[in-house]
Amino acid sequence: MPTARDRVVIDTNVFNSGLLSTTSRPAGCIEAVVVNGQLLATEATLKELFERLLSPKFDAYVTRARREDLPSRLAPLVEIVEIVQQVRACRDPHDDKFLEAAVNGRADMLVTGDKDLLELHPFRGFAIVGPAEYLRR
Repeated sequence: MPTARDRVVIDTNVFNSGLLSTTSRPAGCIEAVVVNGQLLATEATLKELFERLLSPKFDAYVTRARREDLPSRLAPLVEIVEIVQQVRACRDPHDDKFLEAAVNGRADMLVTGDKDLLELHPFRGFAIVGPAEYLRR
């Protein structure tokens, strides 16, 4: 299990999966980071998360009220990272924001289900892993 010193960025896809199924590996991963580590995010990663969570496609799975409540529940748990060093390394430029969060936040790990990001493992001194691998560590 990861230690209390782990600084972790979680990709939007893991957050979405964890919210949809509270017994899933992504949900367990989020809980482990909150309990055992420090969750890192940037304004850009949070903006993407909240925009996606409020998408009507999730209406059938999770109440809108629960999704709207997430920012206030998440705020005290997240260290907001300021972007000083830009990163342009991912095949999908939209994913660079997660690399930026990890680089600028001195992360130990980036947890994602995105193949474009997973292919970069390891990256500048931190691991890029899926939720199951994070939980195994």
